[in-house]
Amino acid sequence: MVALVIAEHDNGSLKGATHHTVTAAAQCGGEVHILVAGSGCGAAAEAAAGIAGVSKVLVADAPHFLDGLAENVAEQVLAIAGSYSHILAPATAYGKNILPRVAAKLDVAQISEITKVDSPDTFERPIYAGNAIATVQSNDSVKVITVRGTAFDSAAGGGSAAIEQVAAVGDFGKSAFVGRELAVSSRPELTAAKIIVSGGRGLGSAENFKILEPLADKLNAAMGASRAAVDAGFVPNDWQVGQTGKIVAPTLYIAVGISGAIQHLAGMKDSKVIVAINKDPEAPIFSVADYGLVGDLFEVVPQLVQELG
Repeated sequence: MVALVIAEHDNGSLKGATHHTVTAAAQCGGEVHILVAGSGCGAAAEAAAGIAGVSKVLVADAPHFLDGLAENVAEQVLAIAGSYSHILAPATAYGKNILPRVAAKLDVAQISEITKVDSPDTFERPIYAGNAIATVQSNDSVKVITVRGTAFDSAAGGGSAAIEQVAAVGDFGKSAFVGRELAVSSRPELTAAKIIVSGGRGLGSAENFKILEPLADKLNAAMGASRAAVDAGFVPNDWQVGQTGKIVAPTLYIAVGISGAIQHLAGMKDSKVIVAINKDPEAPIFSVADYGLVGDLFEVVPQLVQELG
């Protein structure tokens, strides 16, 4: 058995989710190869070769891979898929855009967002917003899998895999890259942050969200939000944590003014330590919190910042 991991990268470096996906691939048994499809992506390929447990890095370098269009990358995966028993990608927007196309063309069922590998053909994945875990067994000749990175440790460095150039497929030609809007922030990336301070509808307004900034600054934390806060227009969409937002598992998650709807809990309940601040003692967030503080957040948060000072 040989597993292929589709690397998520920016041509210069790998995204952290790729390292977690390598760990899942290694647990499937057999060798692990990584496909780096990009343009001028030599640095990303070198980074992939340095991951422990990876035996080969395949590089498809062509101008039409520059922006990672799913149609082009999927065709590249299909061109080499015959050599692999497992094809894996991170369960990010990137991976979720590519692998359904691959699974459809291979006429196999995709297994989405696995959180555990029980055996080479049996996997666990959350269902019902994380309230139940399904054990899924696949009889397909090729297992096409997206991996929830928060469930697997990041693969270590120190590897020395061989780098091999592969023939790049032609441009699919039916899609074109138009543009990209990037959110610029001095704070850590939400999905990679070790500490996250999240706010909910209890903050009341976008202006009130600023009360969380000193706390986040003290802790060097990323800032997140519940869907209710995002829908109310308090903060941007890319702050949303939850089933329909970003899945996170930081070392410390501080939920401020968040009631704890099931959709939000699905995105953060795997955090190592959860601290909840809410004036409602019956708020569902307290059912998953390691530490809970019942009180007015507008009084509690400044006091907490002062204590950290």
